Amino acid sequence: MVAFFQQTGALFAGALAVSTAPQKPSLGGELLNLIEGSIPTALLFLVLVLVYEFLIQKPLSATLARRRALTEGAMEEANKSIARAEARAAEYAEKLRQARAEAYRIREQRLKQWNAERDAALDAARKSARQKVDQAKADLDAETAAARQTIQASAGDLARLAVRAVLPVAAGGSR
Repeated sequence: MVAFFQQTGALFAGALAVSTAPQKPSLGGELLNLIEGSIPTALLFLVLVLVYEFLIQKPLSATLARRRALTEGAMEEANKSIARAEARAAEYAEKLRQARAEAYRIREQRLKQWNAERDAALDAARKSARQKVDQAKADLDAETAAARQTIQASAGDLARLAVRAVLPVAAGGSR
């Protein structure tokens, strides 16, 4: 292909050279010859640029765009996953806080219940002890009263016996 453009450029250059009469080379003519010689190279460069654009640049750009989209999509998905994980962690932390509060509430409730049961048992024991003490006092008072009655009832007999023991027989003693 390069050879084709070189030959085409040479033909254009030859045609231009034939059409112009040999003259003394001038600066303008030399510049014109240089431009005419660069036309095939410029055309070849344009063709190569177009071939590069269609065969390499467009597929490469499309591949890079897909890759960038996939990468950005993966990054967005990763950010979403992180956000979901953080939300779950916050949810679990809230549930844990609620569970701890519930456990503390149940513990406090049981402590109150146990304290109430202990207080009730202590009250029952105090009442029972008080009843036993009151019963014992009543029994002791009854025994004391019975002993007094017995002593008072037998006081007369004892006094007679004491008088008989101390005094002579004439006075009613037993000596």
